[in-house]
Amino acid sequence: MSAVHSLVPARFLTITAHLVIVITIFWSRDNNVKACLPLEYTQEQYEEADKRLVVGLAVTLGLFAIELAGFFSGVSMFNCSQGLLSLAVHCSASVSLSFFVFEKWECWTYWVIFACCSVLPACVEIALFIAVFGFKKKVS
Repeated sequence: MSAVHSLVPARFLTITAHLVIVITIFWSRDNNVKACLPLEYTQEQYEEADKRLVVGLAVTLGLFAIELAGFFSGVSMFNCSQGLLSLAVHCSASVSLSFFVFEKWECWTYWVIFACCSVLPACVEIALFIAVFGFKKKVS
């Protein structure tokens, strides 16, 4: 099996692992929200921190939709550069977000992981969409 074809299942598995961990954070975000707050906090502070985390998680799911659409449509499935980038960032996101859940890291660390591991591959995926579909010449 060539290197390109072995990237495809590895990339799919790391994207899936990252997606599963994001969904798990949705279910268990209470401890992470409390880690963002001081020892004594009001209900309004809790709701504001929870809302910020939910927005970040929802945007992450939207970026997953973009990346999976490009992957399953074939736009980037066999692109070595996107495959390696996606494999690296989703693998590191899976490990980092596992620590985020189990070690109850503060919420600002989620935004760092989000910027590096969700926004970056989605932006490259959008660029590939534009390159493939936007510059396609129509035959008359």
